[in-house]
Amino acid sequence: MPVYLLLINALALSFMLLDKHFARTHHRRIPERTLLLIAALGGSLGALIGMYAFHHKTKHPKFYITLPILLGVHLLILAWWYLR
Repeated sequence: MPVYLLLINALALSFMLLDKHFARTHHRRIPERTLLLIAALGGSLGALIGMYAFHHKTKHPKFYITLPILLGVHLLILAWWYLR
């Protein structure tokens, strides 16, 4: 599980950076749905870090509300997993 979480969070962080780059260079963007799906699959921390580090999607309620909630859910799942 730790390897999966490391990879999915690295992917989420990378996608946030890549989408920010695409936005600046007027290229085709990564759909918001894809960014949120990666976050929901365990990459919430990477997506949240990417959102604030790259100042990307910080004004979209879909992201600044959803990502912290997903992170909280993921932390609860991790706590349950390791404490059971």
